[in-house]
Amino acid sequence: MNAASTPASVSPRAPRGAFVNEPFVDFREPENARAMRAALARVATHLGREYDLIIGGRRHKTSDKIHSLNPARPAQIVGVHQKAAAAEAQMAMDAALGAYAMWSRTPAEQRASLLVRAAEIVRERKFEFSAWLTYEVGKNWAEADADVGEAIDFLDFYAREALRLAVATPPIQYPGERDELLYIPLGVGAVISPWNFPLAIMAGMTSAAIVSGNTVILKPSSDAPTIAAKFVEVLEEAGMPDGVVNFCPGAGGTFGNAVVEHPRTRFIAFTGSKAVGLQINERAAHVQAGQIWIKRTILEMGGKDAILVCSDAEVDAAIAGVVASAFGFSGQKCSACSRAIVEAPIYELFLERLREKVATLTVGDPLQNKDLGPVISAASHRSILGYIETGKREGKLIAGGQPVATPEGGYYIEPTVFADVHPDAVIAQQEIFGPVLAVIKAGSFEEGLAIANHTEYGLTGAVYSSSRERLDRARHAFHVGNLYFNRKCTGAMVGAHPFGGFNMSGTDSKAGGPDYLYLFTQAKSIAEKL
Repeated sequence: MNAASTPASVSPRAPRGAFVNEPFVDFREPENARAMRAALARVATHLGREYDLIIGGRRHKTSDKIHSLNPARPAQIVGVHQKAAAAEAQMAMDAALGAYAMWSRTPAEQRASLLVRAAEIVRERKFEFSAWLTYEVGKNWAEADADVGEAIDFLDFYAREALRLAVATPPIQYPGERDELLYIPLGVGAVISPWNFPLAIMAGMTSAAIVSGNTVILKPSSDAPTIAAKFVEVLEEAGMPDGVVNFCPGAGGTFGNAVVEHPRTRFIAFTGSKAVGLQINERAAHVQAGQIWIKRTILEMGGKDAILVCSDAEVDAAIAGVVASAFGFSGQKCSACSRAIVEAPIYELFLERLREKVATLTVGDPLQNKDLGPVISAASHRSILGYIETGKREGKLIAGGQPVATPEGGYYIEPTVFADVHPDAVIAQQEIFGPVLAVIKAGSFEEGLAIANHTEYGLTGAVYSSSRERLDRARHAFHVGNLYFNRKCTGAMVGAHPFGGFNMSGTDSKAGGPDYLYLFTQAKSIAEKL
């Protein structure tokens, strides 16, 4: 059991200065490359270790196990995890409820101190966490570093936001009264995190919940539970009291549903697919016996993101942005560019230069820092290749289109581009979540905007244009939660680009923004007559 079981165990450690994003590591510097290789070698000696459930600070084992595999070498086990089921859901709820009585009354300064210390620990172990990301989900070095940096940013940013909310006041003081506005925690929440940003998003949702005074049942993706286990170890080292975060990998259909449906669950923070997000929303909306509140859902789901390239754009810059957005982490981002909408006057030139740029990309082992590593699993590999076959019927294949075989059996796919795709095509409408780009010709800027908005999603988008008039028009008409001009549509930065989408992309939670902690709190107005 973790000895840190009282609020006093979290020593005050205030954030220093104004918030600043964690800098990226430049792996072109020999010392950084050496540090990353050394971290990969160290982490390799810890692969295959078994991790326990952590419920109320106690370790538990189950008969069923989850085996996390390296997608670049599927025979290599990264971690063995317990598989929580319905019985563990009740245990985790009991532990979280017990801890909530204490943690909800812990001063915001102490809760923020926990995040500050956790950020310091992750920062000290940046290369180690990057190495775990490379092994467990196949990220190359830069993508892994960005994931770690964003996790640090979330911890630092939300610590400051919690302190800001702790001193919030009403807009006015009514004459003859002392008026207060308190942002109090909700209760016990479920955090259901994804595999594609298994450190940043998992840490962001978890830290926002606990710094607000809630306690958490954490169910990480079964494709990436090891990184979540490492983060929980950091929280324990930072002084987290028992039961504040309960680490419970498990199947969505059993453990996940049991937690979502539990009458004492107050909120669910989820990042993942549209299908699962809608199921969670539906289950959470059904009032259970003994439930006395409306459960809050904080949902980030899919995207079918577009970059609109205007005829007056700087073509090479647009090509660079499209390629980075479409093929970074093999297209396995909800923000990835999966549609390039190009105005007719530059369409053929764009295709020619796009084909040339894609041909320079390397595919292979992320340990060797290739441009594209593997996709996450055999199931994902099959699904993406199925979409590629559909694309061959719906458009003109101009790059890629094949799996890449390796002796280790990794789940590699070439960066794939289809041209002359109709806006209603399957590959222009459905989220593929892989290295597949559909290029669509637009007869005009207005037609391009209409095509961009012509999906059920509304997460990210970008416009490349030198026209202020067009950018101003897009500012109002391009219906996405995160819109970028003359830059790629991935890479939202905490603080600068609050992240969350419209329509079927989710509840527009705006992670990393000044509104995010409101989702994990409820406002209580108090007036005292003087």
